[in-house]
Order: sequence, then C-alpha cells, then structure tokens
Amino acid sequence: MSKKHITLLDGAVGTTLWEHTNDHDPVWKYNIEKPDVVKQVAKEFADAGSEIVLTNSFAANRPNVTASSSYSVEQVVSESVRLTKQVLQGTEKQTALAIGPLSAMLEPFGDLSAADCRKIFEEMISAGMQEHPDIIYIMTFMDLEMMKIAADVALQYHVPVFSSMTFSEFGATLMGNTVDDIVAALEPMGVSAIGMNCSLGPDKALPIVQQFHEKTSLPVLFKPNAGTPILSADGGAEKKPYSPEEFAKDFIPAFEYADMVGGCCGTNVAYLSAMRDALRQWQNS
Repeated sequence: MSKKHITLLDGAVGTTLWEHTNDHDPVWKYNIEKPDVVKQVAKEFADAGSEIVLTNSFAANRPNVTASSSYSVEQVVSESVRLTKQVLQGTEKQTALAIGPLSAMLEPFGDLSAADCRKIFEEMISAGMQEHPDIIYIMTFMDLEMMKIAADVALQYHVPVFSSMTFSEFGATLMGNTVDDIVAALEPMGVSAIGMNCSLGPDKALPIVQQFHEKTSLPVLFKPNAGTPILSADGGAEKKPYSPEEFAKDFIPAFEYADMVGGCCGTNVAYLSAMRDALRQWQNS
C-alpha cells in the first residue's frame, strides 16, 4: 500500500547555476545576461521530477540589484518568472516566485525600518507577480519579524504563500525564533505551507521538521542543504559533505514528517534525482 503523497520541490537554483557557469556573479544577473542557463537549470529540475520549480529571484531586491547593476528590480524579477514559466509551459508543474531575506537587519538590531523593509518586498513581489507565478515562496529567513512583513505583502496577491526559515543546530533561528514562535505567528496569517530550508543537512535538521509536523496543521516544507563545501588546503572547494546517495539516505526519516521536500545549497540535479528515487521507494514500501 502506498503512503501519503509528498510533493517534490526542486534543488538549489543559485549554487546549481554557479556550477553551470565560470563566474560567481550574483545569479539574478543571469536572468538578463544568461537566460539560457537559467532555463537549463529549471528544465533539469523539472525533468528530474520537481513538481514546483523556483524562479531565479531569491536575492533580487532593490539594495542588491542597484548596488551591482544598472538593471531594475522589475526587469530582473519579472524575467525570472517568465523564464521558469517558459520551461514549464504545457506541464502541470508550478512556478514559485522565490523571495529571500534582506541582508540588512530590522530595527532595533539594525538600521532597517519596518516601513522600508515593506517597500523593498512590495517592489520585489509586485515585479514577480506581473508574470503570474503560481506560488510565492518566502525562504531562508532567520528573522520572524522580517518574514511576517514579507508574508503580509505576499498574501495580498491571493496565491499560495509558502514560508520557510533557516535554523541552527540548536533548534532556533539565529534571531532566536523557535518552531513554536513561527507556527504561532504565521499560521493565523494564512500561509499555505510552513517549514525550514537551508542551514543544515537532512540528518541534523530532522528534529526541526519533526517539530513542525507536531505543531502545525499546515503542510510542512523541508528543503535542507548538502552541507557547506569542504575546502582543500589551497582554499578550493574539495567536495560536499554529503554525496547524493548519502543525502537521499539521510532524508528518508523525514518523509514521515514532511509534505513537500527538496534541497537547498549544493543540491543539484544529482541530489534531487537521488532523493526522488528514495521517495518513490519509501512511498511504495
């Protein structure tokens, strides 16, 4: 007898794009300068079984875009959605507008006001919604207050809004937000799914996804990473801590608790394919 359906998300857009290029430019520039590479990565994930594919827009907010380009946020973000939708056209797969956190910290910990923060997210999300993505996925936030601002903006567009935050091994975000805090704040707002992404590999993050499963009635997102690259003596990236096979094996216990699964930093199509195969075996076991 097959188990519950689990939605397969994609892998890491940013690090996978870097693997396809010879530079480490901000990847949002590729929407304008290397659109074929952006489409290639989206197609790889879709072909590997991703049911929801992220746009290449994670860090394309005004502070970042204006600091290192002459492009507008509208150009970069709207194009990211257009490219992903082109790849998925004719399929039942969905496009998710990726929204990442701002590098500045909110007052009183930093000098970013809530009003200015909101304006930045309004511009970014508005630009993406011009091309009508199916979902808005707000991800990798460590500050619940910033997440609440972004989610409030996103929810005005009446599409599903996914929210996931990044945790330390101590079971809280770097700003001290716990699973209880996050569920209590975001569930009443009306987000459609909640969980964690990035920061940890699937084994170390298992207790966090288990907590989300226990504390929320919403679908639980789980998008851990393949670990920080291990550097060789000369400073070059030697290898990722998890091989695709290790990553997929360590993921298996999380299938009991998560409803939507994928990978974050370092998880290219090889990792996603290994996870897909492990998920299929688990569902049919």
